[in-house]
Formats: sequence, C-alpha cells, structure tokens
Amino acid sequence: MDRKRFERLVEESLSDIPPRFRKLLDNIAVIVEARPPRGRKLLGLYHGVPLRFRGPDYGNVPPDVIIIYQESIESICRTDEDVRNEVRETVLHEVGHYFGLDERTLRDIESAGKLSRKKGDGT
Repeated sequence: MDRKRFERLVEESLSDIPPRFRKLLDNIAVIVEARPPRGRKLLGLYHGVPLRFRGPDYGNVPPDVIIIYQESIESICRTDEDVRNEVRETVLHEVGHYFGLDERTLRDIESAGKLSRKKGDGT
C-alpha cells in the first residue's frame, strides 16, 4: 500500500474516535513511519505525558507523539481490509496510552472487543 493511502487510513481512524474523546486530543502529533527502530517489533508507539498525568503546571512542552509503523502493520496483514482494521486498532491503542491507560488495561479492552465481535453483537 502506498504511503498516502496508509496515512489516509490513520486519519480516518482518528476521525472515527467519538467526538467527546477526540476533543480532548491536544498537543499531540500523529505520524506514520516505515518501520520501528532496529530490533523493536512495534505496530505503534506513544511518547509523551498521558493526559491523566498532566497537572496545572503542564504547558509549554513539545507535542506528544503517536507513531504508526506502516511496514510492521502490513507484515501481519493479508488484505487491504486487514490493514484498515489493524491501523484502526493500533491508532486506538496508542490513543488509549495518551489517555493514560496501561498496556494490560488496553489488552483487556481489545480482547473484550474481539470476543464481542465474534459473538456478533456488533460492538
């Protein structure tokens, strides 16, 4: 998949975040890179100060960054639809870190979502 199309998938995933959460995304940059640093197996990465840890003195700091790794995602997908779904899941995962959720909590949420989709309830 070419970079522009992949970047559009990332943008679509961000725009699909419910407005009540999307409006809280502040001082954050979301970028696409080809691959993670050598030796790391990552689909995405959040770097910054999670929202729930920002106190009254937070300010005048560089933006937090979410990086989505295109080649890593493509390497685990077979179809364009798989890529779209994995981009969405990865973006939501990293946004979860922005809100202060830890890895275990995010994995539990993701597992519950996959289980409910398999049951066919559409959530």
